Amino acid sequence: MRRERVQLPALSPARGCRADATLRAARRLNRSTGVLATSVLLDSAVEHYRGSFSNPAMFVPLIVSVLTLGVSAHGTADKRPVAHRARQVIYGAGAVTGLLGTGFHIYNVFKRPGGSAWQNLFYGAPVGAPMAILLAGLLGSASEAVRDNPPHRARVLGLPAGRLLSAVSGLGLLGMSAEAALLHFRGAFHDPAMFAPVTIPPAGGLLLLNAAYGAKARNRWLARWWLCFVAWLGIVGVGFHVWGVQRNMGGWRNWRQNVLNGPPIPAPPSFAGLALAGLAALGLLDDHPDG
Repeated sequence: MRRERVQLPALSPARGCRADATLRAARRLNRSTGVLATSVLLDSAVEHYRGSFSNPAMFVPLIVSVLTLGVSAHGTADKRPVAHRARQVIYGAGAVTGLLGTGFHIYNVFKRPGGSAWQNLFYGAPVGAPMAILLAGLLGSASEAVRDNPPHRARVLGLPAGRLLSAVSGLGLLGMSAEAALLHFRGAFHDPAMFAPVTIPPAGGLLLLNAAYGAKARNRWLARWWLCFVAWLGIVGVGFHVWGVQRNMGGWRNWRQNVLNGPPIPAPPSFAGLALAGLAALGLLDDHPDG
């Protein structure tokens, strides 16, 4: 008697791999959000302390970044392929905080005598700084949307997730580089290393934009290699800023003044956070080229 082979209704290997890839990308986005939130928490704490927390709203980015860091750690450890409501709410609050913070900082610049004069752009509230918490909120929200996708597709807001996240990460790198260019121009680019954050991350941003709008099934090895370079630049940049504090009068013996007035030590890891998000987006493009 012939025995018939019964096939169980399981996912095919390709579909299973794609489901695993979607969850992996979501957790990578959670991780990149955590890096951005850490940078925002430490940087805003220093800058707003320098401003003596003159406005109670200056406590908001600290609180929101702490919450964002907490839920990003939770999302990184979470292996369930479903979105989490509390994480979604906190990530949304981070995005709103970034938008409102940008408005506050623009107002701070324009209310000074001279308005948008270079002096106010150099020494007023940094206009581009709230972008980090805005991007953390957007990328965190996207991580939950990616996690909640069915196995056969990866979409955010009805758009292919890989392409959308490549565009967001690429534009984020360009925006942060513009902020670094303004502050390093204030420092007259006195050290050749100050050109690195205004040349290397923008190239990574353009490679991500090319991936977002380019052809399918391309080998994006250069973009991956470059984004790894950008991530390491974000880490090495901390060392350069520590050295910049040391170069001020009194060095670290006068740390209470020099940390406040020297280059912002927690700022460079924002580049690393966006580079990690870009790498997650490229992974989605490989595994879900059609979204």
